[in-house]
Amino acid sequence: MVIARTTEGEIGILPGHAPVLGELVTGLLRIVVPGGPEVVAAVHGGFLSVSATGVSVLADIAELGTDIDLQRAQDAYDRAQHTITGDDDAEARAQLERAVTRLKAKGVAVPA
Repeated sequence: MVIARTTEGEIGILPGHAPVLGELVTGLLRIVVPGGPEVVAAVHGGFLSVSATGVSVLADIAELGTDIDLQRAQDAYDRAQHTITGDDDAEARAQLERAVTRLKAKGVAVPA
């Protein structure tokens, strides 16, 4: 099973799923294999394509949770929190969202 966030909401793909093309947004992408470990990645934009032969992900940026440097992710989170100056600070909020996603992919509980 592949679970991802798209512009239309969260989508879950099981074997035999109908073909679909979705635009990915910043969020977690999870791959669940029965009897195997769950693979978690932080994905920041791109596309998800489902065909008869499988699922393809073409991401702007994708980082496996196991590859994320926890200290760098925490530092980015702290910087982004201190950078936000108001509701209109879209870039700082996007940086914060990316940092939160990286921390979650690493398995860190992040306050809402």
